[in-house]
Amino acid sequence: MTAAVLTTPPSADAGESIRRITDFMRGYSLEATRPKASDIEALKASTPKGTRVYLSAVFGKPVDEVVGYAKAVQVAGFDPVPHLAARKFPSPSALSGLLARLNGEAQVSQVLVIAGDSDASAGPFASSIEVIESGLLQRHGIVGIGIAGHPDGHARIPPETLDRSLSNKIEAAQQSGLAVEIVTQFCFDPQTILRWIGRVRDLGIENPVRVGMAGPAGVATLLRYAARCGVKASAAGAARQAGLVKHMFGGSAPDAIVRSLSEAGSNGRLGDIAAHFFSFGGVDTTARWTAAAAAAQIALDTKDGFAVAR
Repeated sequence: MTAAVLTTPPSADAGESIRRITDFMRGYSLEATRPKASDIEALKASTPKGTRVYLSAVFGKPVDEVVGYAKAVQVAGFDPVPHLAARKFPSPSALSGLLARLNGEAQVSQVLVIAGDSDASAGPFASSIEVIESGLLQRHGIVGIGIAGHPDGHARIPPETLDRSLSNKIEAAQQSGLAVEIVTQFCFDPQTILRWIGRVRDLGIENPVRVGMAGPAGVATLLRYAARCGVKASAAGAARQAGLVKHMFGGSAPDAIVRSLSEAGSNGRLGDIAAHFFSFGGVDTTARWTAAAAAAQIALDTKDGFAVAR
């Protein structure tokens, strides 16, 4: 992968914009579901060692499989962060057993705690706060957790309830000695994301925020995941991005969102924010795109985004 070649030297403003993009991309994370051996090799080829790789929760996935994915990510030199879906676990001992193996076999020290999409609980945990308050995380070497944020809102939960739940989970985790960051659902509209971060900060929540974005993918793929994940308020934004076809990938990419967030956060008023990418278009494609953006292998668009180099 070589740096982008511009026809004219970048202006001071363009150079500053690129610097802000790379600053924002520093410490980015990726998310994968059932990463295959080829996905691990793709990460090794382009992703900095130590990068966090979040492992999506899938109901019905055997424990051996969950541990196997985490171990493969860790052996490859990355930091595995498995999702724990509270409603999936039939008993505290089931959760305890998984945590023991994740920490013991894959050196997992951070997890993302979510309720899970199922309406019914398989056991005693109906929400993520019950897992946080159980004491099992700390008992098995977990020192930090991620909790979910929803810039686009939630189809079944009012914004005020989401805000209160977010605050309660942060308080419960911090009282338990766990470091807490917020990892958001993906969103297609940078202004929606910025308004949400502003509201969170106005609530007095200063925890780090990893801003979820859909990595490069076809528009039809993005719309399918948006419908599946309940991202409805700005799903039309994915279709609007269809005109911003990026030469390397031939699909929609989150460059306009990255650039908007890097500019808005450059003076520190958004607090501690970082980029988090969902690999809907494939781990290889997402890994190469994020690595190029983080390494400033980009050329700015005349509007509000950028294209990455080949």
